[in-house]
Amino acid sequence: MREGQFIKRNIDRWKAYQQPANDPDETAKRFMNLVDDLSYAKTFYPFSNTVRYINGLAAGIFLSIYKNKKEQKNRIAQFFIVEVPLTMQRHHRTLLFSFLFFALFVCIGIFSAMQDQTFVRAILGDNYVDMTERNIANGDPFGVYKDSNEFYMFVRIAFNNIMVSFNTFVLGITLGIGTLFMLFKNGLMLGVFEYMFFHHGLGIQSILVIFIHGTLEISAIVIAGAAGMIIGNSILFPRTYTRLQSVTRGAKDAIKIIVTLVPIFIIAAIFESYVTRHTNMPVWLSLLILGGSLAFVLWYFVYYPISVHKKMKNAKR
Repeated sequence: MREGQFIKRNIDRWKAYQQPANDPDETAKRFMNLVDDLSYAKTFYPFSNTVRYINGLAAGIFLSIYKNKKEQKNRIAQFFIVEVPLTMQRHHRTLLFSFLFFALFVCIGIFSAMQDQTFVRAILGDNYVDMTERNIANGDPFGVYKDSNEFYMFVRIAFNNIMVSFNTFVLGITLGIGTLFMLFKNGLMLGVFEYMFFHHGLGIQSILVIFIHGTLEISAIVIAGAAGMIIGNSILFPRTYTRLQSVTRGAKDAIKIIVTLVPIFIIAAIFESYVTRHTNMPVWLSLLILGGSLAFVLWYFVYYPISVHKKMKNAKR
């Protein structure tokens, strides 16, 4: 059977399955039918969008069955342990694109600053550059992290970081253009910022100090960029869904990711307010915090989602 005939024969039933069933027996029946459809599609159309579409339907029903188990009493834990990782796994390519796009403009920022010193002031502003140069001349290059009351600094930074991620995510409704601009802007600023310290011979020290909080902060911006791109993609490429259904699904996935980023931004703000100011801490302690932060991000947003997805696939066999 050709793929078009297969879709035409089953599409009405698949669309009906998108509406939840109140009868547990009907839910189980739907799941078994989708498993059969998925097996057939994988055999004859292994790399098609049809396979991904049916797999998504089956995954949704599987989760609805899982949610009805007694273990579901802890809804918040299940959200972070199962739902978010599965959402991330579905959008790993978008996350990779967001990272590469951000990294590209970090490199462009560094290269542009190397070619023209005035570019640093154009991006970071005269006031910030002058303040940093005064701190460097006074022997305290990272003094900016010591000026404010810790709690006030924490509240201000946490609010600012959350708003940056929220704006990056919401601007996905501009077909992803606004999200790309936010990634471009923040990537360029990071590249120029780091070049300024390397230019003064403080590059390694800046990494050891600033990336204590910067590892989580920058990672979260990249992930927020992926969330925004998910919304943009859902508008541009609805696939087999109606555009409204596609946008609804994309928005739900993106919101799950953004909600997960809030505690990460709060932890990053705690680091920046209470830890980064100790610029003379031992190198091993800086590396421990920096490495631990990076390991967590890679584990929770990359490795663990793949692991959960594999477990779910094995459970359906």
